[in-house]
Amino acid sequence: MKVCIFGAASAHIDNTYITAVETLGEKLAKRGHSLVFGAGATGLMGAAARGFKKGGGFIHGVIPKFFGEEQVEVIYDNCDKMTYTDSMAERKKVMEDEADAFIIAPGGIGTFEEFFEVLTLKQLGRHSKAIVMYNILNYYDELEKLMSTVAERKFITFKCNEIYDCLSDGDEIIGYIENYKPDETGWRKLKIGD
Repeated sequence: MKVCIFGAASAHIDNTYITAVETLGEKLAKRGHSLVFGAGATGLMGAAARGFKKGGGFIHGVIPKFFGEEQVEVIYDNCDKMTYTDSMAERKKVMEDEADAFIIAPGGIGTFEEFFEVLTLKQLGRHSKAIVMYNILNYYDELEKLMSTVAERKFITFKCNEIYDCLSDGDEIIGYIENYKPDETGWRKLKIGD
């Protein structure tokens, strides 16, 4: 299975996050999965890649050309395949199309945007892939509260909050994506409750 891991590029985060994502990546690789990711060498992107490399997994990095040209971030140079895109939107599209499952590690605005994009596409019936947030150190607790509030106030259906999961244990995440069965709920019920 090709697993897309979205997560922070920041090199200034607590090492607990780094260790957890690197360990998850290694375990996924040892189970025969491959990685598609944003090709960054630092933060949780770098941790995912190092873990997959340690576990002997195949790594596909996807990054906009301007990241290298303008030195936006350090690129992980040990990928088995590298795709350079013209834009951030194209970068996301390549990762979304390649992936069989999405793991959302802790991150900033780019990671939130990636999560909401794959969630929106799933809500609209454009894919039926597993989406799971890696809730290291309760990172996503407040987002989960927000999602409940949004459903309670009827801006989304409660069913929409059932098309992804939020787990704090790496082994549970592996079990979730490996045993995932797509929900046959149509997009109308997810979007408007019909």
